[in-house]
Amino acid sequence: MNTKIINDKFNHYLVGGAVRDKLLGLAVKDRDWVVVGETIENMRKRGFSPVGKTFPVFLHPETKEEYALARKEVKTGEGYNGFDCIADSTITLEEDLLRRDLTINAIAEDENGQLIDPYHGVNDIQKKLLRHVSIAFIEDPLRVLRVARFKARFHQLGFKVADETLTFMKKIAAAGELNTLTPERIWQETEKALLTDNPEEYFLTLKGCGALEIIFPEVFSLFGIPQRADYHPEIDCGIHTLLTLQQATMLSSDQANSHKIAIRFSALVHDLGKAITPKSVLPSHRGHEHTGIVLVQKICARLKTPKQVSSLAVLCCEFHLQCHTAFDLKPSTILKLFKRLDVFRQPTRLEHFLMCCKADARGRTGFETEEYQQADYLKMCFDHCKKISARDLADNGKKIEGKDIGTAIDQLKIAAIKSVKLQHIS
Repeated sequence: MNTKIINDKFNHYLVGGAVRDKLLGLAVKDRDWVVVGETIENMRKRGFSPVGKTFPVFLHPETKEEYALARKEVKTGEGYNGFDCIADSTITLEEDLLRRDLTINAIAEDENGQLIDPYHGVNDIQKKLLRHVSIAFIEDPLRVLRVARFKARFHQLGFKVADETLTFMKKIAAAGELNTLTPERIWQETEKALLTDNPEEYFLTLKGCGALEIIFPEVFSLFGIPQRADYHPEIDCGIHTLLTLQQATMLSSDQANSHKIAIRFSALVHDLGKAITPKSVLPSHRGHEHTGIVLVQKICARLKTPKQVSSLAVLCCEFHLQCHTAFDLKPSTILKLFKRLDVFRQPTRLEHFLMCCKADARGRTGFETEEYQQADYLKMCFDHCKKISARDLADNGKKIEGKDIGTAIDQLKIAAIKSVKLQHIS
């Protein structure tokens, strides 16, 4: 590695999220750089490693941070991929910033810490506005999801979507451009939104611009569907869904990111069956936990969600009412529930399932801080069950062989659950 060449002077600027988050007083996680007036050949000579597939991006030989040649884009077709990228030494920093989605993401900082802000992103940060940089915003449908995701991320800071930007988002949705987005890109933005402190704002923003009914029609269909006011003072199924998502977000705050995503998405889709309840029986929703299974499977298949997500989502849909009525379940039914949840092989599954159920119980107007003793009860039942093994049969002096061993162990577990139930009653 030729250090002299690498350290040779070249025009590079810190851009995007790193500058934005620094101005917001937030922790900067990743730093991206734009290089102006350079060529691919010169970047290679400096020791940078090319990694970009669709446009020239390089890794710094020491920091491994990404350095991209300044570029501009020309719309050539439909959808997110309908662009030609132009990246050469003639592209200016202002041209590169112009192609970005929001003004708050179109601010650069030079090596002396001076800001380059041609599109007034600093002013919009001060005003707490999510505003598009240029009319080119309307050419990329993915930006609808990105704005919704930023709304979720910065909701607690008081950020709003600018009226004119919301108008563009509505035009994109109405034009059918959202249908060109791949499941992978939709899920990628949704995952990031689910990891924010206010993921419900992502879905509310999509609803507000007409995108929710296109991207998440099963969730959209819940809005306007009534529930019994004595169980659900908020009445509307869509509102209850977002309240449940809020509660799931708070309850899962200390979980690993992959678990947060699974828990919060499961909370979002747990009641999908209520959207197809026959109007003649409303506001009752008897059996919605079963009719919703197909809808949950459908949305997971369409978005190509990870198996960890889809598995928990289906289980929460199917069994959340059993959790709510746990005190009334027979010990044998509780054991069947544990088996269906596969918690003996995946013990963390029970914790995640109970979080979703607790979020459902609290996701109702006036019930936000309600105790949920069903979770403690089922945890206690499971703790007693998981201690039981074939060794306990030997200790009882019984000689049991073959398939009868499993049946005998189940009987011991049922007895253990029964003892917990008696304790609870007393």
